[in-house]
Amino acid sequence: MTLRLFDTNSRSLRDFVPVQPGHVSIYLCGATVQGEPHIGHLRSGVAFDVLRRWLLAQGNDVAFIRNVTDIDDKILNKAADAGRPWWEWAATYERAFTRAYDVLGVMPPSYEPRATGFIPQMIQYMQEIIDNGHGYASEGNVYYAVRSNADYGTLSGQKLDDVHQGESAGEGKRDPADFTMWKAAKPGEPFWDTPWGPGRPGWHLECSAMARTYLGRVFDIHCGGLDLVFPHHENEIAQAHGAGDEFARYWLHNGWVTMGGEKMSKSLGNVLSVPNVLKRVRAQELRFYLGSAHYRSMLEYSDAALEMAAKSYQGLESFVLKVADRAGEVKVGSWTEAFADALEDDLAVPKALAEIHGQVREGNKALDAGRLNDAVEIAASVRGMLAILGVDPLDPHWAVDGDAADHAMSALDVLVSAELERRAAAKAEKNWAVADEIRNRLTRAGIEVTDTPAGPEWSLRKDH
Repeated sequence: MTLRLFDTNSRSLRDFVPVQPGHVSIYLCGATVQGEPHIGHLRSGVAFDVLRRWLLAQGNDVAFIRNVTDIDDKILNKAADAGRPWWEWAATYERAFTRAYDVLGVMPPSYEPRATGFIPQMIQYMQEIIDNGHGYASEGNVYYAVRSNADYGTLSGQKLDDVHQGESAGEGKRDPADFTMWKAAKPGEPFWDTPWGPGRPGWHLECSAMARTYLGRVFDIHCGGLDLVFPHHENEIAQAHGAGDEFARYWLHNGWVTMGGEKMSKSLGNVLSVPNVLKRVRAQELRFYLGSAHYRSMLEYSDAALEMAAKSYQGLESFVLKVADRAGEVKVGSWTEAFADALEDDLAVPKALAEIHGQVREGNKALDAGRLNDAVEIAASVRGMLAILGVDPLDPHWAVDGDAADHAMSALDVLVSAELERRAAAKAEKNWAVADEIRNRLTRAGIEVTDTPAGPEWSLRKDH
């Protein structure tokens, strides 16, 4: 199959053909670093990390740009309310987002530009837009003249007379539909000098300028959350076209993480921060949960859904670890045709997971029948497919660090092995009551015992 992606702009599935064969250019709208990241913030990172991994696995060179918005009204207001410098506030939560991406195994971007480090390029970009008749300066602000752009509203389906930018009127704005590219300085706020006076960037300007700088005047894919279609992405397109750029060929948008049917957001007070969720499940289980639904669908959060996803992952993980323990090693293999067909169909991860679960069922049958070589081959393929989804159980990223953990597991192995020897002796004497009591005691302690033709095996229950 050819990779087919749902393009928001055309509202259709399209064959993906990169601008430059063998090279894929992707821009993802990153975080506005105003506070602690919640799991809704991380969904786009996980979803489009899978896209990137799939493209890389097929031999493409991938340029992946993800920006950081480190100055805007929310950052300034929250920093002021906390009595902290705005730059310290932004840097603190930029680090929090970086930690969250890293702990979930999201590959770092090729480059991660910050808005505050991109002012000269934004000034040049605005000048081009003004020179082309699509922008104007007034009272120190710089606006984009929306009605000068005949295709405005194509991405979002907005009709020009119904456009509401969600921003204050601003000094000197000629038309309420126009949007702000540059905000005139206010007392006490940070500012940068421009030909039109001191001020700071509007929200939309940075992405258009950054995408051109790092990916060119035309690039392959622009990604982001569904909530960014309007006004942010619509205005990015307007700025790019106003500056004479073709901009993105494909537009991909992920659905929200919802609670009670509403988008997870700080304003609703229904936030689940990444550090808090990681007290309940492991990082790979949270990533598996966030990436298990189709990227365009809404993901309704509940404790039960999170737990179910964790147990589903544990079943896949248990098979791989069991085979690795018996065989001594399981390498990363290749994917199956059904898995590839699923991902080529607009990254249909649920179909891909169904294929992985099917392979695991066959692998467990092979283990039960004593066909270790077959099980190893299947486990290698399962590792390869889970690696594309970013949750390979044997990836060193998920390993527990530290000598203390190794010593603890070694000591536990000695103790559990002694108990299993006592159980084996009791069974040999047909003292079933003692054998059952030993197994039940281990179960209560979080030790799962599996009887195999080669003897009993034990593992820690992941929910304990």
